[in-house]
Amino acid sequence: MIPSVNPSGSDTRGLLYYLYETGKYEDHTDPHLVASFDGMSPDPGRDPNATLTDLKRLLDQPVMALAKHARPAKHVWHTSVRADPGDRTLTDEEWAGIARRIVAATGIDPGEGQSGCRWAAVRHADDHIHIVATLVTEDGHRPDDFRSGARAQAEARLIEKELGLHQVAPGDGTAAKRPTSAERHKAKRQGRERTAREELREAVRRAVAGARGDAEFFDRLAAAGLLIRKRAAPSGDLLGYKVALSDDLNRDGEPVFYPGARLAPDLSLPRLRERWSADAQDAPSAARPDAVRTGPGRPAAARRATASAVWQTVLVFEHGGDAVAAAHIAAAGEVLDALAKTSAAHARRELRDAATAFERASRSHVRAARGHDQALRQAARDLVQGGPALGRGEDGATTAMAIDMLFFLITAAARWHARRGHAQQAEAATRAAEHLRAAYQAAAAQPLGVLHQRGRRLSRPMLQRQTVLLREALPELAEQILTEPGWYALAATVAEAEAAGHDPAALLSEVAARRELGTADSVSDVLVWRMRRAADLPADASQLPETSTTTTRSTKRGTTTRSSAPGKRRSGADAARPSR
Repeated sequence: MIPSVNPSGSDTRGLLYYLYETGKYEDHTDPHLVASFDGMSPDPGRDPNATLTDLKRLLDQPVMALAKHARPAKHVWHTSVRADPGDRTLTDEEWAGIARRIVAATGIDPGEGQSGCRWAAVRHADDHIHIVATLVTEDGHRPDDFRSGARAQAEARLIEKELGLHQVAPGDGTAAKRPTSAERHKAKRQGRERTAREELREAVRRAVAGARGDAEFFDRLAAAGLLIRKRAAPSGDLLGYKVALSDDLNRDGEPVFYPGARLAPDLSLPRLRERWSADAQDAPSAARPDAVRTGPGRPAAARRATASAVWQTVLVFEHGGDAVAAAHIAAAGEVLDALAKTSAAHARRELRDAATAFERASRSHVRAARGHDQALRQAARDLVQGGPALGRGEDGATTAMAIDMLFFLITAAARWHARRGHAQQAEAATRAAEHLRAAYQAAAAQPLGVLHQRGRRLSRPMLQRQTVLLREALPELAEQILTEPGWYALAATVAEAEAAGHDPAALLSEVAARRELGTADSVSDVLVWRMRRAADLPADASQLPETSTTTTRSTKRGTTTRSSAPGKRRSGADAARPSR
């Protein structure tokens, strides 16, 4: 159950008109009062003799009783209380009880002999009510409604438990501002899938991904078609910015601008500059040894570099302290935004939904130690500069590889948040992981299908030998892997790694030991991508020659291979060391 306290207004009748209007809004059906301050207020929805003006005059009476100069300019308090989509339909009596508890908890009408404000609760849909109050008490004072939004949320958590409703994770004040009811209705009238606020938040996040300074950030905003207003000090120093969609206009035909901080707390210019200043301070190390110099037409190289950066982050994620982990989580959000922006259509929707969900997980009260996240921020930059990827060939296969690595990082972030009691962030990261599963399935189907066919064409002696090798290298996982559909793809990958000169048993042990596999839908799939990344094998095997199956001989320990597939041979400790 979500109470949303809106900014105070000045037009009681205008708000009532919106609540009782049925012609413009499809979800406004049978508007009527379910409760009010005195239980006897006129109801324009059910009483043919009552009017909106009657109700307005009753609610405004304590305000109008004050001297004109003493009346508050913004005297209308308004909140909506919305049930979860999975909740049962509540009765009018239950909604009435909820309304009374909300106005009491927020200080609007505290009860227990204390003077309260006049209010009315209107229901015009099955799943929510609106509460309207005027912010002058019966004895002419201002109510004690400080932090009414937080107080309404706390009361809603109690109501959920008592009525057996879906229990919403408690917030911590770090969430982005929700679209207002007016913004949602405006989007619906305009045929938009999302509100302007939500579209702008996503566009700004994408412009941030991997950016290194003000100029690059604003260039990206302009390239995305956003209108930009910059706020400067008298000295000329830039202090902030606002953005708008060119086709989102107010009643005067002017664009509606949103400051970055109103889109999300971490999108204010000072918070963005924290990322960029860390980039500048860490510039030498930001050019990491395995950095890919990407450009248009090289999305596959960017994705392989991203998989490496994410893999290394997974290995150190929980060992650098909370501030370092928070930096990695925030930077992972940039990688998701960049990947969603540049991926092919068949995976883009799920990646976009993953990035949108993870946005909530990227902020908490743990302040990020910027500078430790440079590998991930560089990966986001590589993705943007690498350009759009095709959904096939090496582009599609490396997209699957990158998503596979990201899934484990996002899952680790969900656990990190859960252990620290960050309920909303943990839930958001879990939802993002589910979208990544779906995106992975879309991206991996073709390249894994190719590997599966290659594996099935391996000779029976080679498959038998690799089965033995698997049982020796991974005795606890072998039987599970052998029953998975992905076993043939893994067998083909092992054959390629061996042909390229790697010790396959050592490589299998290496990639399996680096991180848990319990959250994987298919262990064999995970091992395929880890091995192909570590052994520097092409992610897309469709253009490779078939691995030789007639000239391979094995010894009791290690292998000696002669194959038609090219590759530099490595053995011993070098074979177990991932290539970059």
